[in-house]
Amino acid sequence: MGGTRVVIADDDVLLREGLASLLERSSFDVIGQAGNGPDLLALVRRHVPELVIVDIRMPPTHSTEGLQAAQAIRQERPETAILVLSAHVEVEHAMQPLASGHRVGHLLKSRVTNVEEFVETLERVARGGSVVDPALVQELVGARHRPEPLAMLTEREREVLSLVAEGRSNAGVARQLWVTEGTVEKHVRSILTKLDLPETHDDHRRVLAVLTYLEGR
Repeated sequence: MGGTRVVIADDDVLLREGLASLLERSSFDVIGQAGNGPDLLALVRRHVPELVIVDIRMPPTHSTEGLQAAQAIRQERPETAILVLSAHVEVEHAMQPLASGHRVGHLLKSRVTNVEEFVETLERVARGGSVVDPALVQELVGARHRPEPLAMLTEREREVLSLVAEGRSNAGVARQLWVTEGTVEKHVRSILTKLDLPETHDDHRRVLAVLTYLEGR
C-alpha cells in the first residue's frame, strides 16, 4: 500500500500531526490536513485522495461535522476509502458510515497507539474492506440483545401503566379496571420493580415509569 494518498481531518493539531508523521513513516502519502469539515471537503475535491481519516466530532459544534463530511465524500466519491475515528463508543453515529459496507472503517482513537495494528487497518480499508472496532462490535451486539423495558411487563401491568400515564391515581385505576385498590398497588409495585426504578429523594418513580412507557410506545 506504499504511496496511498491520504487526507487527515481532526481539530486536534497534535493528533493530526502525529498521525501524519506515523503514516509518512509507513510509506503513505499524506497530501493534506484539515481541522474542520468544509476544509476536508475542499481538500478531497482538490486532491482526490484514496483514503480519508476523519474524526466524528469537529468544529464548530463538535457534534457530527466529521461524520457529515464523510457522508458527503461517500456520495461524491464512493471509491474513496474512509476511516472514521472517535474518542468514545458511539453506536448511533457508527451505523451511518458502516452502512455502505465497503472501503469504510470505524475505530476508537485509543487503537492508534498500536501502530502496526492501525497501519494494517488502514491498508485493509484502502483495499476495499471494512473494519469495525471490537469495542463497537460488543456495544452493537449488546444493543441488539438488550430487552425493551416494557417487554418485561404483563398485559395487565401494561394496562395499569397506561392508565397511570393518563394521570389516574391508584383508586382511579381500580375504578377503571373494576378491581380493588390493593390489587392496583401490587401491580404498580411490580411495574416499578421490573422497570428497575430505584426510589430516590429526587425522582418520583411513578413519573419515571410513565416516561419509560411513553418512550417505549
